[in-house]
Amino acid sequence: CRSLPSLCVCVCVCAGATVEQFEQAKNKLSTLKKDPGNEVKLKIYALFKQATQGPCNTPKPGMLDFVNKVKWDAWKSLGSISQDEARQQYCDLIGSLVEAEGPSSAAVAATPAGSQAAYKTLLVTTEDDITTIKLNRPAKKNAITTEMYNEIIAALEQAAKDDSVITVFTGAGDFYCSGNDLTNFQLQGGGGVEEMARRGGELLRKYVRAYIDFPKPLVAVVNGPAVGISVTVLGLFDLVYASERATFHTPFSQLGQSAEGCSSYTFPKMMGAAKASEMLMFNKKLTAAQACELALVTEVFPDSSFQSEVWTRLKAYAKLPRNSLAFSKQLIRSMEKERLYAVNDAEVECLIGRWMSDECFNAVMSFFQAKAKL
Repeated sequence: CRSLPSLCVCVCVCAGATVEQFEQAKNKLSTLKKDPGNEVKLKIYALFKQATQGPCNTPKPGMLDFVNKVKWDAWKSLGSISQDEARQQYCDLIGSLVEAEGPSSAAVAATPAGSQAAYKTLLVTTEDDITTIKLNRPAKKNAITTEMYNEIIAALEQAAKDDSVITVFTGAGDFYCSGNDLTNFQLQGGGGVEEMARRGGELLRKYVRAYIDFPKPLVAVVNGPAVGISVTVLGLFDLVYASERATFHTPFSQLGQSAEGCSSYTFPKMMGAAKASEMLMFNKKLTAAQACELALVTEVFPDSSFQSEVWTRLKAYAKLPRNSLAFSKQLIRSMEKERLYAVNDAEVECLIGRWMSDECFNAVMSFFQAKAKL
């Protein structure tokens, strides 16, 4: 069964507790970890349509419109049951699915996916078959904290399982992302520098692997300056759209560090060894136009029309057959997946060594001291 986009949309005229229960059931649906199967998903779809629109009164799709015909048949099969009854059956069905997954899933389901309570540093929404993961620390230029790394991993895992067709990354405010929040390099808890470096390395390994393994089309909508890890992982995206005011900067050597995000492999492959070295070794900052010339960016748009042009295009892409896009991506990625795993592992091990070095420590401290003087 194809995605069920209408599951995320509700125009409800009922009142009282029924509305609350129905909304809670919709939120719980997005937290399910297991695919309930096509038959159950069709039942969910049909009950949702019956609950929000009443009995099926739309023309029957043509015989060759397989997906919509199956969905129409499921809705039509509910006959004339009332919207109240359909809402109740919908809530009961979602409740049984949550309960079947055990107490942990029920606890997670109590918090609506994508709400501020679920994600403190992200805004995660699904609309028009597009799941959007928006970095949401605009006051800090969307710098990535340890907490944010974990939330992005969780959001990617959720998006991989939901019914959306494509997933989009973007940033809140004027910045796309300013890279690592350097408070990540401050010692916390016991274990010293070596333990901190090992923990950070394992988190980075898991973070980058989440991009490598992501099964659907992944699009970056780069609304402003991008720095560090937010730039290096762009080589793992399927499309990168940038505003003309975006810039791309990987100042690793300034901080005594080395490349990550598989960029030591993807960047030379895209732009050639010399141009990649300018970025990854010698800290060259690229304009959006330069990044597009080097194939890091797919297309650049005027800032004044950036959002409208990009989202019009993305909504059109999201109408394409979901499985066809996913299988095509997997074919493209499968040829290099093991290589990307190996590159990620090598980069992480190198960075762990860097983080434990005096050179890196002194460079980061110099950065903090320079900021303190501003």
